[in-house]
Amino acid sequence: MTEGIIYKTHNTTTRKSRLTEWAFCLVAAVGMMLTSCTQKGEQLEGFHIKRGTNLSHWLSQSRVRGEARKNHIQEDDFARLEELGFDHVRIPIDEEQFWDEQGNKLPEAWELLTNALDLARKHNIRAIVDLHVIRSHNFNAVNEGKTNTLFTDEAAQQSLINMWYQLSDALKGYSTDWVAYEFMNEPVADEHEQWNQLIAKVHKALREREPNRTLVIGSNRWQGHETFKYLRVPEGDPNIILSFHYYNPMLLTHRGASWTPIGKYRGDIKYPGVMITEEDLAQAPADIQAELRQYVGKEWNRDVIYRQMKDAIKVAAKYGLELFCGEWGVYEPVDRELAYAWTKDMISVFNEFNIAWTTWCYDADFGFWDQRKNDYKDRGLIDILMN
Repeated sequence: MTEGIIYKTHNTTTRKSRLTEWAFCLVAAVGMMLTSCTQKGEQLEGFHIKRGTNLSHWLSQSRVRGEARKNHIQEDDFARLEELGFDHVRIPIDEEQFWDEQGNKLPEAWELLTNALDLARKHNIRAIVDLHVIRSHNFNAVNEGKTNTLFTDEAAQQSLINMWYQLSDALKGYSTDWVAYEFMNEPVADEHEQWNQLIAKVHKALREREPNRTLVIGSNRWQGHETFKYLRVPEGDPNIILSFHYYNPMLLTHRGASWTPIGKYRGDIKYPGVMITEEDLAQAPADIQAELRQYVGKEWNRDVIYRQMKDAIKVAAKYGLELFCGEWGVYEPVDRELAYAWTKDMISVFNEFNIAWTTWCYDADFGFWDQRKNDYKDRGLIDILMN
């Protein structure tokens, strides 16, 4: 997953140079995972990714419908991503947008998805279709006062499989080199083995229909790095990408976010370095001081990020699979100097350990593009990501 994987459009590379490139990739794969080493304009076969972004709050986590939803993501968005140098997108989709409560398909969303996949391919962008929120499981249920039933209800699990049967029926015509499936986002099971057992069920069901499709599988508890060591990966399947999400330290990345208590903090933050002091803690709102305690006097820097990702890196290496950070990013109101420092450290770790990544996100409140103004809202972030 080294830089520069783009679809092969010319035939000027000599046989000798192609063999050299393949040899380099093979050596990298022995260390951790299959990587690419071609120049822009060329493409190795297979679903290999390096850098992408999430097309969030479009077919997922949004109540927008009709023309506004239809017009939200267009061909110019894919052309822009291609020009910037992104090689893939992750497309979150929600059950409520694709099926009504009786399980009937809602045609407009399906058409938008397949149109997006066609446009992605046209512009040399791979796509991961991510089933983000379903009625029996929401990664944010604990904060919304809801209860997930997926891991304790056999009917709910079969419903998940049935959804993927229908998605497979609609998407199986897309090349396995260009479209991958992430069959559930951020599982939150009480027991790690509950998630492992569901992985086995869904994996078996999909492999009976599409044996060569790349499947993206994450760890339990919000795809956290700390639970990777409990992940039971289906054996003998090379067409799997292992995924984790990373927003640490939340005190920095979610500063000002209304949906998490830690977003209430308005005091000073340092990064890299000791994030907050005892004095900072004493001035914080009383109801979040317990949550803030974990940051007091603690050093945060690139080394901490690497140490936290180490379990995921080891598991991917053990299975010889590609590793993928499917979500990471900084909330828009965060001071840009802090945001850029953290982003540079993240990119540095990703590059060193051949970790593919997909920012959260393209155009929403963690993004770099403003759809309403049709302009970049953070060019500095783009410079760091793509350089």
